[in-house]
Amino acid sequence: MFTGIVRHVGKVLSAAASPAGRRLRIDLGPLAEGLALGDSVAVNGACLTACAIEGAAAEFDVVAETLARTTLGELSVGAGVNLERSLRAGDALDGHIVQGHVDGQAELRAIRRGGQWVLDFAAPRDLTAQMVPKGSVALDGVSLTLVDVTEERFSVALIPTTLAETTLGRLKVGGRVNVETDVIGKYVLKCLGRLGTPGGGLTLEKLRQAGFD
Repeated sequence: MFTGIVRHVGKVLSAAASPAGRRLRIDLGPLAEGLALGDSVAVNGACLTACAIEGAAAEFDVVAETLARTTLGELSVGAGVNLERSLRAGDALDGHIVQGHVDGQAELRAIRRGGQWVLDFAAPRDLTAQMVPKGSVALDGVSLTLVDVTEERFSVALIPTTLAETTLGRLKVGGRVNVETDVIGKYVLKCLGRLGTPGGGLTLEKLRQAGFD
């Protein structure tokens, strides 16, 4: 589990096809300290497992499902990536609960610059259906607060620190990001989707019986 607070922007050292799909070698910088084989690292929001470590560099296998769902297959040598080590018991939860399980991708459509930048994205309806204004979302592994949400669009606001300390400040119109919606919202949506279905765990009648009119 992660929090969506990026601790370092690493650099892709190599990216090559492998029997598993694709293998990435990444310079983790200070995040390599204490890293062991099998440990989890969020790379642009996708939870990956360290399968080889040499100094500050670690290698990660990216399987077909992850390649299909994320932008990791497009990374080239020299690309910057947002990095976060997995959360430990007792660590501060400064962002929100992030699993590192990317739900899909969104495309940047516009940037409104000012004291803070507002980024407007286009995304499939199955993603925006899981979003609410002022709710949380992780974009390329960065925990952000949603500003506006419509059926096929959403926007987020970035403060100067986020622009400086993550790759989002380098994103250009037309670029795509990995999206992970709020895990709590996913379960709420699934339960509400059962309303009115035979044998559903939650129904309108049950809510009325409980005093919800």
